[in-house]
Formats: sequence, structure tokens, C-alpha cells
Amino acid sequence: MDEEERLSQALMRTVVLRAPKQALATFGVTNINYYLLTRPSYAEGDVPETVVRMGRVIANRPRIVTPYYLSRLDGFSADAKRYFDKLLETQGPDSPGIYYTYRNEPSGTDIVSNAFEDVLCKINEEIDEKNDPLAAVIRGEDSLWDVSLMKFIFEITKSSLKGNIADFHSRGLLDIQQGVPVEARLNIEALFKRLKEGSIAAWELQQELERWGLFEAYQDRFLSVFKH
Repeated sequence: MDEEERLSQALMRTVVLRAPKQALATFGVTNINYYLLTRPSYAEGDVPETVVRMGRVIANRPRIVTPYYLSRLDGFSADAKRYFDKLLETQGPDSPGIYYTYRNEPSGTDIVSNAFEDVLCKINEEIDEKNDPLAAVIRGEDSLWDVSLMKFIFEITKSSLKGNIADFHSRGLLDIQQGVPVEARLNIEALFKRLKEGSIAAWELQQELERWGLFEAYQDRFLSVFKH
């Protein structure tokens, strides 16, 4: 079986058994505690063992971006860059969209000598006792468990998108002013405030301004921060 077939099989076998009861927050950070259950890749026959991977996915506050902004982000492959160039051509550089970023923080892995259904039942009882509305349980593929986790992230993002767009639209944050979304300009103002307070480094604000092609427009104001 080649890599593409293994990937397709892992995606097919991944099932969200318990989804979070809340969508991703539009104006804040969302912490999702997950339990990812797999059958050990070494297990044979009816051996009652289940691998339980625990952790949390931290979904940062969604950002409104444009194809122009995405094309200036670092860390993307040449294929991704070509995709951004295509967006620039087909949708225009200033077409707004929502950009989600995540961080995975694993907290532990247990191998439990119990059948899958028994382990699932116990975890659901623990979640109910904690009354955690942002807990998730996922059945995945052991050798490609991170792919299973990514499928879960994609699905919760997709289910949250409509509500996030409605929230942004209701506040006028999707509106474009001189090629830049209103939300992005408000974020720049927040970064200026944080820079003055000393809670971020200067390069963080400079990088954001350059990604929007706004450094020259804000240059005098940026430099004046260091004169006080």
C-alpha cells in the first residue's frame, strides 16, 4: 500500500464519536480537549487493547485575510504559493476570507487493556462528570493518528465557519478599506497598543504591517513609539 492509499484509508476510518457542543469562538481563543482512540498497530486478532492519546487543540482567534496577505505569509510550500497566486488572479487581491490557526498540545498516551467500546464508555462518563462542552472523542488510525486529528480540526472548522462569518459580518469587520479588511486595521491598532505596553516585540507589528503592504503608511507612527 502506497502513502496516498494509507492516507485515504486513515481519513476514511477516522470518525468523530463525540463532537464539542460549542463552535469555535469568533472573537477569542478556543481550547478543545480531545481523546483520540486507536487500535494498536501491532495488535493482532481480538486482543482487547486501546491506545488513548490525550491533549488539547488550541484554536486561535480567526483572522480576516485576503489572497494578497496569504501570499506574503512564510512557511508555505511552492505549491501553496502557486495556489495563492491563482487566488490573486481569480478572486482579486482584496477578496476577504477567514484564516484559522491551531496548535496541538499533547498531554499523554495510555495503552489500556480493555475493548474499544468499554474505553469509550468510560471516557464519555468522565467528560459528563466534568461537564466539559469543548471535549471531543475521535476514533482514528494508530500509525497516522495525527492525520485523524487534522481531519477532526477540519470538520470543526467547517462547522464553525458559517457562524464566524455571520459574527464578523454583523460588526462590519468584513468590509474592505483601501484593500485592507476593517478587522485587520483594528488588529493593527491593537498591536500598536501592545507594543507601547511592551507585551510584544517590535518585529511582530512590523511583520504584520509588511504582510498587508502597509509599513510605509505606518512607518512614522511605528518609529515614534521608540522616541518616547
